[in-house]
Amino acid sequence: MTGIPEWMTPAGESAFRDLVGYAPRVWRENYVEMVLELDERHRNRSGIAHGGVVATLIDAAGGFAGAFCPHPGRVRRASTLSLHTQFIGPAKLGRTLIATGRARPGGKSIFFATVEVVDDENALVATGEGVFKYRPGSETPEGVPR
Repeated sequence: MTGIPEWMTPAGESAFRDLVGYAPRVWRENYVEMVLELDERHRNRSGIAHGGVVATLIDAAGGFAGAFCPHPGRVRRASTLSLHTQFIGPAKLGRTLIATGRARPGGKSIFFATVEVVDDENALVATGEGVFKYRPGSETPEGVPR
C-alpha cells in the first residue's frame, strides 16, 4: 500500500493501526501523508465514515509527522497532549482518505502538527491541530532501538 520501507512501519507494530487500516505513503522529516481506504468497518449509523475514524487519522498523521526516524532499527514515538478537529465534509465509504500532516518544533520534548484530510477526489473532509510530546528517548532524530 505504501512506498515506506517495511522497517519503518512493520505490520503488527500497532494493533490499533492494523485494525483501523491507515498507513503512511510518504514520510519524511516533519511531513507525512497517511492514507486510509474507507470500507464498511468504518461506517456509522448515517452510512458515512464515523467521525472517530477521521479524528484517529488526524491524530496519527500529526504524531507521525513529528516522529520520523531515518535510522534502521530505531524509532521515535510520541503521545498526544491535545487534539482539535474540525469536520468539514462527509467521509464517504469507498473513498480513500489522505491526511497530510506537517510538524513544527515547540521545544525539547513538545511539537505541534497541522493536518488536512481530503478524499481521493480532493474534497476537504477535515482539518486538525495537535500538540504532541515525545516519549522518553525520542526527542532526537536518532530515537531509540525498536
